[in-house]
Order: sequence, then structure tokens, then C-alpha cells
Amino acid sequence: MEFICLTLIITGITFSTADQFAVFGPVDPLVTVSDKDVILPCYLKPKISAVDMRVEWFRLDLKDSVVHLYEDHEDKNTNQLQSYRGRTEVFKDELQKGNTSLKLSRVQISDEGFYKCFIQSKTWSDDITVDLKVEALGSPPLITVDGFDVSGGLHLQCESKGWYPEPELVWLDSEGVTLTSETTDKQRETDGFRVKHMITVYNRDSKYHCRVKLRHHMMETEIIISSKMFNSWRSSVILISVVSVLSMIAGLLIAVFIYRHREQQRKDQRLKSEDQRLKNVRERLSLIEKGTVKDLKSLLRKYAVNVTLDPDSAHPDLIVSEDGKQVRYEEQSGTVKDGDQKLNYKFNVRLCVLGNEGFTSGCFYYEVQVKGLNGWFVGVARESVERKGVIKLNPESGFWMSGLRGKYQASESPYVYLPLSVAPQRVGVFVDYEEGRVSFYDVESMCHIYSFTNQSFNKKLYPVIWSVNSAPLIICDL
Repeated sequence: MEFICLTLIITGITFSTADQFAVFGPVDPLVTVSDKDVILPCYLKPKISAVDMRVEWFRLDLKDSVVHLYEDHEDKNTNQLQSYRGRTEVFKDELQKGNTSLKLSRVQISDEGFYKCFIQSKTWSDDITVDLKVEALGSPPLITVDGFDVSGGLHLQCESKGWYPEPELVWLDSEGVTLTSETTDKQRETDGFRVKHMITVYNRDSKYHCRVKLRHHMMETEIIISSKMFNSWRSSVILISVVSVLSMIAGLLIAVFIYRHREQQRKDQRLKSEDQRLKNVRERLSLIEKGTVKDLKSLLRKYAVNVTLDPDSAHPDLIVSEDGKQVRYEEQSGTVKDGDQKLNYKFNVRLCVLGNEGFTSGCFYYEVQVKGLNGWFVGVARESVERKGVIKLNPESGFWMSGLRGKYQASESPYVYLPLSVAPQRVGVFVDYEEGRVSFYDVESMCHIYSFTNQSFNKKLYPVIWSVNSAPLIICDL
């Protein structure tokens, strides 16, 4: 019995040891060139068959990074990285000999990294890491003449692109001496590095080399500088300068023309839009006056202006408040002397006062509170109206006004009496300069009172007030 147990233990140890293996591969980084095929070495020692084993290649520097999977006698690349699809294979004929290497076709720069070769049998596993370095050989260096130096030298520029990793670019003279680059430009692009260096040379009839090096790869281009090149380039610079100046002048003229043309287009469009808007306003005002629309406030107040009264224009018996929003009558006989320079600007008979601001186009609107007042007129007047003596407050004299003096009336010639059933508490004055229209509205009841139509305005119009009340007439804030 003891003999039998000992035999079984020895046999089990023998089987276990025989099933073990080690995985071997390159110790140093494996260097290859892009667009070439490369084999990532991976072997079993001893050289036992890997046909029944799991052979998995994956990237250590990427997440979920299956590069290739062989298992159960077939490739299983369902979870393979998209960038490796159709580019990997193991040598199935070599698996019997323990060769688990991976062939990677059409190598890309993005393939550079650390690869794990993991081999697993039913009872044992081992792995190695392969460091893959990828080089990309770029374009041959291109030399161009990039300008003429004011001190008499030529600017030479050398450029090459598509290299990986970053290459070294150097300038050499005809003796092989390295020249210092004046400007250096390096950029990382999707297909590799682009490098650009520039130098200025002064020696005529000489040769210069531009060399790009990457480890054991090298490309070189040379250029021969002659006296004719210096002379032709200088002539080209003069010609280019003249052409540049002329082009700049032409460009400025074209830009000015385009700018003015666009400004005129915008102006025409604004005028067209304004004309259409005024047309709509006039149509709606006509409907309001006919009593078919009741949105007077919202319509007219779009054109509201801030009216303040000018005390320098007021009759001496009219007292204007400091803010210019109120005016009341208070007899001040003898307070204004004949020699007062402001007297010529004031109304000396009519109890009138003008607004501070005048208007020469468009529409404008303001409201006046007349509640409780028994003598008042509101409206607009021409800037040039006569202010001395007994003047008629009608359109012929430059006044367009409506108000209350015994009866409600409009200052036509003769006066037009207005049969108002309700006394207005607040009166709105609307002026359409281009249309030649001055309209008056009862703001509270939203009713039309009267309109001067088909008038001809060619001078500045000012708001105007006439009042004989000791209580203030108030310009409303809108």
C-alpha cells in the first residue's frame, strides 16, 4: 500500500512539471517603419505545442485592448480593437512548434506601444511584454527662397513633413559645417511631425545642404546660390513691392466701394421698412378714427418723445417749472425790461411756450394733462413763427393746435368747434411729418378729437402750449 501511494505522488509531480513552460521574446524595443509589416516575436520554452492553448495579444497602454485572440483552435476577435481589424494573425502552422508570434500588417504610428503576449494552458500560464517603436519616414526636405534681407542676404527655408518621431533638421554649408537656424518651427500633425528651419545666407556662388535625420535614416537636399539668383531675387522683390502697393490701393478702393454699396443697401432697406411701418401706422390710425380699432395707446406710444418746455420762449406771465414739465399762468407785468436780450425770443402777447426739442422728420407723440383746466391749447408750431404782437394761432401762421377756450375747438382758419360729449382729461398729440398730419386724441377714452391733414412741413416743428390757467398744465411722462 505504501508503495502504491508513493508511486502516485511521484507520477503526479512528474505530470505537473512536464506541463510547465516559459514565454520568451525580445528584451530590447522592436523598431519598425510605418506602412511595413512587422512580426512581434513570442516563443515557448521548451518548444511544446500551443495548438490547444489560449494565445492572447493585447496592449498594456490601452483599455479593453485586445489585439488578437486565439483559443479553442481558432481566432476569436469579436472584441478586437477596431484599428487592428484585418491586420493581425498568428502562425497556426508554427503553433505546434511553440511559436506564438504575432504578425502585424501595414504598421501605423498609432501602433506604437507595449504589447503583452499571454499564453495559457489548462494548468499553466506565462507572458512577456514586447515594446514596439514605430518610425515614419517623411518627405525629402524642400528648400525655397523665402525673401530678400535688407542687408543683402537671401532667406532660405527648408521644410519636411510626415516624420515620426520628431526628426533633426540641420543646415550645412559647402564645407559640411553646421549652420545655426534663425527661425525654427515644429508641429505635430496626424501623419507625423512637420519641421521648418530658415537661415540667411550672404555668400554668392556657394552650396548649402538641408539634412533631416531620424536615428539611422537620413534625407538631404542641396541648393546652389549664384550671383544671378541674388540679382533676380532683388528685382523680384522690387516688382513684388510695387505690385503689393498697387494691390493694396486697389483693395482699399474696392473695400470702400463695397462698404458704401452695402451701407446704401442697408439705408434703402431701413427707409423701405420705415415707409412700410408708417403706412401701417397711418392705416391703423385711420381705423381708430373710424372707431373700428381700440389700441390707441399701444400704437401711438411707440412714438413717444420726452417733451420739456423752454422757459426762454415763454410769455413773461407763464411760469415754467424747473424740470420743464409744467407751466402755469401768473401775471408778472413789468418784470421783463425792454432791454432784456431774451425778450426778442419770448412771446410778448400770446400766452405761449415752446418745447426745447424740435423735429424735422418721422413721427412723434406726447401727452398733456388738462384735467380741471378751462383755458388751454396744445399742438405744434414752426420754429420760425412770429412771437411779437397779436398773432393768429392757425396753420397760416405756423400753428397747429387744438384746445378749450369757452368751447372745444381746433385752430383752423376760421376756428372749427368740436362737439365733444366728454371733457378730455389727458390729450395726446401725434405728428406725422412726412404725411403732413397733426392729430389729437382723448387718451382716457381712446377717441379721436381732430386732425390737421395734407399739411406741408418743411421746417423744424416744436411742441407748443397756450394756457391761461393758474393751475399747472402738465407734460406727461410716458
